[in-house]
Amino acid sequence: MGISAMIALLCACGGHAHHDHEGELHHHEEELLSEGHAHEEGHTDEIILKPEKAEAAGIKVEEIQPSVFREVIEASGQLLSAQGEETTVVANVSGVVSFSRALTEGTAVSTGAGLMTISADKLQDGDPVKRARVAYETARMEYERAAKLVEKRIVSQKEFNGLKEKYENARIAYEALSPGRNGKGVSVSSPLTGYIKICLVKEGDYVNMGQPLFSVTRNKKMQLRADVSERFYPALRRVSSAHFRLSYSEKVYRLEDLNGKLLSFGKSASDNSFYLPVTFELDNCGDLLPGTFAEVYLLGQERSGVISLPVSALTEEQGVHFVYQQLDESCYKKLEVKVGTSNGEAVEILAGLRGGEKIVTQGAVHVKLASASNAIPGHTHNH
Repeated sequence: MGISAMIALLCACGGHAHHDHEGELHHHEEELLSEGHAHEEGHTDEIILKPEKAEAAGIKVEEIQPSVFREVIEASGQLLSAQGEETTVVANVSGVVSFSRALTEGTAVSTGAGLMTISADKLQDGDPVKRARVAYETARMEYERAAKLVEKRIVSQKEFNGLKEKYENARIAYEALSPGRNGKGVSVSSPLTGYIKICLVKEGDYVNMGQPLFSVTRNKKMQLRADVSERFYPALRRVSSAHFRLSYSEKVYRLEDLNGKLLSFGKSASDNSFYLPVTFELDNCGDLLPGTFAEVYLLGQERSGVISLPVSALTEEQGVHFVYQQLDESCYKKLEVKVGTSNGEAVEILAGLRGGEKIVTQGAVHVKLASASNAIPGHTHNH
């Protein structure tokens, strides 16, 4: 074989070996990519969140088990002042109003404190206090004179009794008018210690006898009235307590924490409404405002073997509810659940959980945000 032929043969063998080596490298890269892709696909439903970040975000996890959950009827309602806790003050004479102090809604008042005067001093009929005092003084002098003469039988007993009755009536009428500190007009005072709920007159207004002036409330005892659809009437007999949330707060109040009790529930619907009233009485803890509307969760009989979660454990996407299960200290899984009734604090889980799972009960929104941002490749969690 010539030298030229040997060189050509060696070149051909080297080129073929180089080509085979490149093919093997390419095939190995495809296998790695395939394995990485398969690994990633196998964990696309898992969320990675390091323990220190979970703790900083306030995430709490609980192992859930079937337990007792009460029957719930959701309704709208309103907080009202309890009977005896609120009173309206009316004018006991006709005249012009003059305030003794500034009165606005929420002003604190005490029993017997003078709040305004009503005077008719410059009106045609004159000041009723002055007229009452004149009548009282006249009747008193006639009574005292007759008391001396009746012993001498100059005045008959019958005439004396009539003068005494006239004197007592004049005294009662004069004292009932409660003259103002300046001696003019009739003083109007608060009948109880509490707060001005509403003031119905202003400085300089003319009022007639019996006209409402203002209302005072203690706000110590209150009533919660829930308006329930009449279709729930058969279940109302099982209602014994309630939770409620006010329109100005996210806090859920429990009647049992406020010394609450059921007063009554309606036995018939009115002509203008298809709702039945359910009324509770409770103590005002200090931040309850009469007249406020509320979301009410009426609580009935207990049911055992129910899986429930705090409301904070749920997230929602387009009407579908999800919770997050903890698989290990840094791995979570998103689970779809079907929810039932809620008592404002917890919600019944109808499907999606069996019990024994470790579920995020606080900070679920942080796990949801982590699911949209963290990377999964490299995680080696084994089921």
